[in-house]
Amino acid sequence: MSTTTTVNEQKLMEFVFKSVGDFGAMLAGSMAVIGDKLGLYRAMAGAGPMTPAELAGRTETAERYVREWLCAQAAAGYVDYVGDDRFELPAEHAIALTDETSPACVIGGFELMLAAARSTDRLVTAFRTGVGVGWHEHHADLFEGCERFFRPGYNGNLVASWIPAMDGVAERLGNGIRVADVGCGFGASTILMAAAYPASTFVGTDYHEASIASAQERAAAAGVGNRTRFEAGRAKELSGDYGLICLFDCLHDMGDPVGVLRHLRDHLDADGSVLLVEPYAGDTVSDNLNPVGAVYYGASTLLCTPNSLSQEVGTALGAQAGEARLREVAAQAGFTRFQRVAETPFNLVFQVRQ
Repeated sequence: MSTTTTVNEQKLMEFVFKSVGDFGAMLAGSMAVIGDKLGLYRAMAGAGPMTPAELAGRTETAERYVREWLCAQAAAGYVDYVGDDRFELPAEHAIALTDETSPACVIGGFELMLAAARSTDRLVTAFRTGVGVGWHEHHADLFEGCERFFRPGYNGNLVASWIPAMDGVAERLGNGIRVADVGCGFGASTILMAAAYPASTFVGTDYHEASIASAQERAAAAGVGNRTRFEAGRAKELSGDYGLICLFDCLHDMGDPVGVLRHLRDHLDADGSVLLVEPYAGDTVSDNLNPVGAVYYGASTLLCTPNSLSQEVGTALGAQAGEARLREVAAQAGFTRFQRVAETPFNLVFQVRQ
């Protein structure tokens, strides 16, 4: 027996045009990475209107490519076309695309998301087989893009508001404790804390050896190499006792988050805390049906869930786990105190204690 579906033509065309907009958004990500890698945005920042030839001259690139790129960027709303063959990067856009000291900087996100999208073919296979895809199996730009995407938020919030919001932690750091930064990547968060709290010592761990090598180099360049140590290893391999253990945007990526937190609990001193930072999310799917949720669900499909499924247990919390699920995981690991201490449009911040 067949049924006839009545199609709302207006709704159909609205979705068609939404899809076309998404085509442009996908391509805009590639355009942004090109603009970043070639220094096109940096050359335009604060320079006023310029022609494609002038921008090509400043960046030692080919004018014909630059002209097409500028037109694409103007159509997407990234630069302004001011007439007379001239284009301008608005000051506000320049901050978001070039100023990596600003919490508003998003340029690393384009590098991260484009690197994730490059694994589409691999994910098609993973969907069919159910096998995981490890973090280390993605395009090399993923690791730098991830660091550049999250670092501005850490710069703006970690020392200024997140740590001060935790009960007693800033004082302990000022007096001197041992700190572990688990899943540290390139060490951006580790280095920030080491610079702010010279009486404390820090160890960063990550299973991705290339990231650990970069973290060591960056810590030395930042002048905190004498108080930081970076080791390649998984979260359950952490040894020693710590006054603070940090997990920045990584617990949901782990195959056994309960087991990880249980192991870390055993390595906290009597007054120790876990600083748990996770992507912003509500507790239900409907809470997350918004632009931020779309990004995090998409990234979780390509990166976070496959990474968890590639490990033991394979819990696959996903990037939109939400506070209630995270609280449950912490309780299963034996923690009795779980408090949200801060939030941003992109992160939830918790203090977790025994």
